[in-house]
Amino acid sequence: MTPSHPAPAPSPAASAPAEPPVLEVDDLAVEFRSRRRTVNAVNGISYSVRAGETLAVVGESGSGKSVSAQAVMGILDIPPARITSGEIRFRGDDLLAMSRKEQRAVRGPGIAMVFQDALSALNPVFTVGHQIGELFRAHRRASRGEAREKAIELMERVGIPAARERVDAYPHQFSGGMRQRVMIAMAIALDPDILIADEPTTALDVTVQAQIMDLLGELQQETGMGMILITHDLGVVNEVADRVAVMYAGSIVENGTVDEVLAKPLHPYTQGLMASMPSLESHGDRLHPVTGTPPDLSAVPSGCAFHPRCPLARFGRAAAPGKDCAADVPVLREVVPGRTAACHYSEELEHE
Repeated sequence: MTPSHPAPAPSPAASAPAEPPVLEVDDLAVEFRSRRRTVNAVNGISYSVRAGETLAVVGESGSGKSVSAQAVMGILDIPPARITSGEIRFRGDDLLAMSRKEQRAVRGPGIAMVFQDALSALNPVFTVGHQIGELFRAHRRASRGEAREKAIELMERVGIPAARERVDAYPHQFSGGMRQRVMIAMAIALDPDILIADEPTTALDVTVQAQIMDLLGELQQETGMGMILITHDLGVVNEVADRVAVMYAGSIVENGTVDEVLAKPLHPYTQGLMASMPSLESHGDRLHPVTGTPPDLSAVPSGCAFHPRCPLARFGRAAAPGKDCAADVPVLREVVPGRTAACHYSEELEHE
């Protein structure tokens, strides 16, 4: 008979409370106003990111996911953009309450961003070494020689071959994948705590996409930075993210761990995105795209914004009291522990 042993005491790390989030976005709303109309691009979204964690923000084009990231980075064009409510807290301090100078001291060293179109984001008239090195000159007061060596070191770190020979090359002399590596080198130059990757593999071939995502994962492992991955590709989300926030018409409609959300979506829109994904098990079956088109954000449908496209939508007498999809706006609520969804009928999906 095997003798029994007492269960080991939990380690201090295991019993300690979870570390507070590095970044917290609370009730953020952004609008674009012109003489003729107002576009409500982001409608009161909230999320948080901890050190070492990857949050994927998913949705169709025009869902507000990139605008929300630009608000966090402080690179919205104001006007016509305007942040109408909310807080963006970095290590507990609200960035929106800071002066522009104070914000610049955080954004870059604290929060950095990789843009989807590296060719447009890089300046064509300066060498890549100059553009990387300028970060050290501006923020670390490095000399030209020191900045150049730092640029070479970073180019090597992100896997650009012959970095010393190519440090004086211009962006157009690099392939799309190599330009994206240059962008990543610039983003990690100042060791940020949060990296925002906005569709970082757009327009790259599948092999290069995988290499870029692997590189981001390796850098995250090395540094412990938190990451916000903005994408429409649920396959990528499944591979790299810890949690996912699904956006539709400027709002988060579902939030939870990647494993749980992709295994059993609790919002019909998430369910539709899943059904539109090809899989190895499909064996040539037809894909089922989400019916209809995303709404015009200057004229979002009443009630649930998704109701014109939703197979579960109920109206009038067919709807439960207070759950008319065309009239009653569903709130983002906890449906099961740790998971939220903004649908009147999420419980039906949960019990399917």
